[in-house]
Amino acid sequence: MKKEVKHLYSKAVDSLVLSIELFNRPNDTARVHGVLIMMDHSFEMLLKASILHKGGKIKERRATQTIGFESCVRKAFSDGEIKFLTEDEVLTLQSLNGLRDAAQHYTLEISEQHLYFQAQSGLTLFRDIVKRVFDIDLKEGLPVRVLPLSTTPPTDIQAFFSNEIVEIKKLLGPNKRKNIEAIEKLRALAIMENAVQGNDTQPSDGELKKILKTLEKGGNFGQLFPGVSTLNFTANGYGPSLDLRISRKEGVPVQVVPEGTPGAHVVALKRVNELDYYNLGRDQLAKKVGLTGPKTSAVIHHLNLKADPESFKRISVGNVHHERYSQKAIGQIKAGIAATPLAEIWENYKNR
Repeated sequence: MKKEVKHLYSKAVDSLVLSIELFNRPNDTARVHGVLIMMDHSFEMLLKASILHKGGKIKERRATQTIGFESCVRKAFSDGEIKFLTEDEVLTLQSLNGLRDAAQHYTLEISEQHLYFQAQSGLTLFRDIVKRVFDIDLKEGLPVRVLPLSTTPPTDIQAFFSNEIVEIKKLLGPNKRKNIEAIEKLRALAIMENAVQGNDTQPSDGELKKILKTLEKGGNFGQLFPGVSTLNFTANGYGPSLDLRISRKEGVPVQVVPEGTPGAHVVALKRVNELDYYNLGRDQLAKKVGLTGPKTSAVIHHLNLKADPESFKRISVGNVHHERYSQKAIGQIKAGIAATPLAEIWENYKNR
C-alpha cells in the first residue's frame, strides 16, 4: 500500500470508527448529524484510497483540490480499469450522501431505525470494499465492539417505511396538526427516494407538502415512494459478524446517468412508462375477468386491491386523474372469486 493510499485508508477507518462511536453514545446531542457526516467522510476517504490503489487519479489536471464524493463514486463504478462498486452499492452510497447533505446544510429528523440501517449497511459496505480492493478483513483491524448497537433493529425495509408513514400520520391527526414535525420526519424518507431515483437535489418544502397531501388522502407506501418500494435488505450473521446490505428486488433495472447531467446522481432506477404497466381501466379489467363493471368494483373493494402498488395506481395526466390496473390485477381478482363466492362479495359490497 503506497504512502498516500495508506494515509487515506487510515483516515477512512478513523472516521468510520468515530461514526459508530457516535451512533452508540448515550447522549443524543448532535448524534444523528455526527453519524451521517462522519460515515459519509469515511467513504469519501475510502473511495479515494481505493481509486489510487487501483491506479486511478483523484485530482484532475491542474486542479488544486481532489475530486468530490460524487466523482469518486462515478470513477469507482464506471471506470473499467478501476471499477469496484456494484449498482446496489452505488444506490446505498447515494442514499447516505443525500442524508449527509441534509444533516450538514439544513436540518434532518430521522428515526432510530432509519439511522440504524444506514449505519449498519454502511459498515457492511465499508467492509466489502476493503476486502475487495485491499484484500483486508476489516474485522481483524477493529475492536469487536465496533458495530452499531440497536434495541429495535428493523427487519424489513418496506415494513420500516410503512411504520414511518404511520408515525407521520399521527402527527397529522385531529387536534395535533404538527405539520412542521411531519415534514421534517418525511424529509429523510424523501431523500432516500430521490437517491434511488437518481436525483441528487434535496426535496423542497413544496414537494414534501404535496406528499403529505397524498398521504392524508390515503396514499400508500408504493404510491408515495415507488423507488424505495423496489428495495429490500438482507441480514446475515450476528454480533460483530452481522452483514446488512440494501439491494434492489430481482429484475429491477438501473441506468447510468451521463456525467454532467444537472441535479443527477451516478445511477438511477430505470423509469418504465406507467401507462404501459398500468394498462387497464376498470371496464377493461372487467372484460378480462368476465364480470360487469360494478361487480368488478365489488371484488376490488373486497380484496383492497387499490392498496397494492403492483396492481393499482392513480395516474395524473395534467388535471385529469385515471385509476389504472396492471395485468397482475386480473390474477388477483380471479383468485379472489375462487376463494369467496361472488354472490357473497356482491352482497357485502352493496351493504358496505
